[in-house]
Amino acid sequence: MSVSKEEVKKIAELARLEFSESEIEKYTVEMNNILGYVEKLNELDTSNVEPLSHPIENTNVFRDDKIIPSTERDEALKNAPDKTSEHFKVPKVISQNK
Repeated sequence: MSVSKEEVKKIAELARLEFSESEIEKYTVEMNNILGYVEKLNELDTSNVEPLSHPIENTNVFRDDKIIPSTERDEALKNAPDKTSEHFKVPKVISQNK
């Protein structure tokens, strides 16, 4: 399969691209080279190859979840500059003005 200069012009038009005549010539050669590589791939016997959803097999890279004791509330609030008996107190950052 090969691509003609007219087909490259049509593809450029569909992509809303403007090329000079020398660029059309260059892209015709490049597209035909790409199609040649694809044809080479079609020569391979892939009948025993399972299809992949990704080219690289990924495994879960996250650590396993482990249940560990949580920090006690008093310990977490110990160094807070402003607090209640149960919460951190922070300055108001959202105004009521619309």
